[in-house]
Amino acid sequence: MKEKQTATAIASLAAAYDASMDFPTIVGTLIAAGFEGYSVDYRRKVCAYYLPDGDSIELSLLPDEETVAPEFLGETVKAAIHEAQSGAPGYTYKGFCRKVKAAGCAGYIVSFLGRRVVYFGRTAETHVEHFPNF
Repeated sequence: MKEKQTATAIASLAAAYDASMDFPTIVGTLIAAGFEGYSVDYRRKVCAYYLPDGDSIELSLLPDEETVAPEFLGETVKAAIHEAQSGAPGYTYKGFCRKVKAAGCAGYIVSFLGRRVVYFGRTAETHVEHFPNF
């Protein structure tokens, strides 16, 4: 089963970057594969997908040159999230990553069980975004 879950995680991350699946579709795909959440760590440039048995699958993010700004700007992070949710023209996941890192977002944790995403800065400041109804 883990081979199929690994393939699903790889496909979901690729789909975020190439915009072939939106966030609700990615969430549904990962839940169907048995995941309970995932995290993105911009400083380590990795994404980890978590299974209920304590196992996880770690994948590398696409390489980039952007670093995480020192100050967490929660309102700027929130604006980038709402741009993504609205399907704004020209939206890309890579652009989203660039914007939130420039706003001091060091990463985020997605909880399918809690239906929320917690974005955090280098100083552990946070912004919590509850899943929209989808």
